[in-house]
Parts: sequence; structure tokens; C-alpha cells
Amino acid sequence: MARTKEFDPEAALQAALELFWRRGYEATSMADLVEHLGIGRASIYATFGNKHELYLKALERYQERLPDLLGELSQPGPVLPAVRALVRRYADEATAENLRLNGCFITNTAAELAPHDPAAARQVERNWDHVETVLHSGLVRARAQGELPEGRDPLTLARMLLVLLQGLKVVGKASPDPARVRDAAEQALALLD
Repeated sequence: MARTKEFDPEAALQAALELFWRRGYEATSMADLVEHLGIGRASIYATFGNKHELYLKALERYQERLPDLLGELSQPGPVLPAVRALVRRYADEATAENLRLNGCFITNTAAELAPHDPAAARQVERNWDHVETVLHSGLVRARAQGELPEGRDPLTLARMLLVLLQGLKVVGKASPDPARVRDAAEQALALLD
């Protein structure tokens, strides 16, 4: 007869996500996970696999809980106000004291693991592809509605905004000066005019 789990796997995954997000992959040991999750090493391996597999599952969980960009940018009516609101929200989150120190888990993964970890790089790329695609389709619609000047290329702008969003998270995490992030966001938004 199979034993029942004596812990909630969903709560344990969320706890692992929080620990990896705060400390990073390399700085988090299995002993740290055992202590933080409050479950034994064998239970972690049996439920989630090794540390790397747990990290990737935590990253997937993080991505599942991100705001629905498609919903925000696909509402009827003008698109550019939604794009501007999205960029400003990223800037606000990047400089908010309670969010700033952890940064963005995807951005953190891109910097720490993606250069040498193909599985992590695939998850980062999947997220960035999604963001770029949503921004691109929104900007195509904005141009069709006359919000975006004809000379502006929606794909190039979408890529610039993706890089800006990721950069806002990096600079916001490292800099105590919120004006640096907010000024950059506003300057980039001026390119939409």
C-alpha cells in the first residue's frame, strides 16, 4: 500500500519558488531546501526530482502566475495606453522596496543559469517569446488603428520593449535610485509617439 504524502506538494513548491527567487540556484543548497520546505530530502527527491528539476518546476510555477499580458493588451479600444501602463507597472515593480530586492525570477534565471543550462534557457526563451509576441500583436493592432505612426516597426518596438522590461528589473534590483528606472521607461515610451 502506497504511503500518503505528509505535506502539501503545492505549498512545498511555492516555498521552493520563494527560496530560489530570493537566493538563486547556486546559493540554495539541498540542506537549505530541506530546512525551508520543512520536509525530508527523500520526500523532495520523490516528489520533485533533484534540485535542478525542482528549480525548473518552481520557474514554471512563477511563469504560470504572471499577469495575463494578452488580456491586458487585447482589450477593445486603444492599445498604446495598455502598453504604457504595462511598462510603467514594470518600472514601479522594479523600484518597489518589497519587490525590488528579489527582482524578476525569469530575469534572475537568464543571468544566472541560461548561459550554461539549456533547460533553463528554454524556459526563459519561452517566456520572452510570449511577451514579445503579445507586444508585437498589440503594436500591430495599434498601428492598424492609427495609434502608432507608419514609420514605427511593431516587431522592432516589441523587441525593444521586451529588452527594456528585463533591463528595468535588473537595474531596479541593483540601484537604489528609482528615477533611473522611471526615466528610462518614460524615454522608451516616447518612441511610441
